[in-house]
Amino acid sequence: MSTSPNPASPALPSTDSGLANQPAHAFVQATRLVAVGALLGLIVLGLAWELWLAPTGSRFLAFKVLPLVIPLAGLLKHRLYTYRWVSLLVWLYFTEGIVRATGLPAGVPLGIGEWLAWGQVLLCSLLFAACAAHVRWRLKHPVAAAKP
Repeated sequence: MSTSPNPASPALPSTDSGLANQPAHAFVQATRLVAVGALLGLIVLGLAWELWLAPTGSRFLAFKVLPLVIPLAGLLKHRLYTYRWVSLLVWLYFTEGIVRATGLPAGVPLGIGEWLAWGQVLLCSLLFAACAAHVRWRLKHPVAAAKP
């Protein structure tokens, strides 16, 4: 009589697309927290910027945050693929922030729009760093990340 190993055994890695519901390592939790926080910060900043703080006259630009809402569920579910493509998507918002922050002629004092743009650059940098660190750690430690 042969016995098959228990698929729920902690010694065996999970094979689902999310790898695990809750990775055991504190580093993964920290990078997830920073990534989700920075993503939520970018969403709030983008909406507040275009609708209330420094509107450009076209409220239609508030729709630029919609692509940022899509990966939120994947980040919360620890989907490695989501962390990978968010680290590429964030560069569009980083570029927009740099262009808006440095678009003034020399000698003109910074207004609220420029400060918001530098805030966007900072949040994009945090999001990229958190996603890159998360992906790098999970690829180096696939079994440790898969244990429940």
